[in-house]
Amino acid sequence: MRKLLKRILQATKDENFMHAIENVEVIVSKVLSIFLVLVILVVIVDLGVFLVRELFDTNSGPFNSKILKIFGLFLEVLIALEILENITSYLRKHVFQVELVIVTSLIAVSRKIIILDTEKLKGIDIIGLGITILALSISYWIIRSSNAKNQN
Repeated sequence: MRKLLKRILQATKDENFMHAIENVEVIVSKVLSIFLVLVILVVIVDLGVFLVRELFDTNSGPFNSKILKIFGLFLEVLIALEILENITSYLRKHVFQVELVIVTSLIAVSRKIIILDTEKLKGIDIIGLGITILALSISYWIIRSSNAKNQN
């Protein structure tokens, strides 16, 4: 009984508890990486099917009308790759890289702007997207400047 109590007390010490939490974080990150790779493969197949269908289907109208959807699909793949890079970077260094998160956010907002249907938006929505890009750009510049100073 004393040995069991001693083991329980040992497991609840801060060092051991934090080690267990880190192990759970690593396992979750690895599972997320596997799922994200599956999502990336599905999106690439979806993009390929869409391209083949649009290139060879003459009844669907002009190809120019589908360009924005194609760009959106390409950017979805890039966003997924950036998220995967965030996860693998965390697995390597056990630190979230804020710069990568901001770049991923910039790509996501850029995708939104590229596929934007201006007829359905109000002016306040466009102003909101502009402010978001400005804030993310300033954040990226600050982080980049800070990293440059730390490396010197």
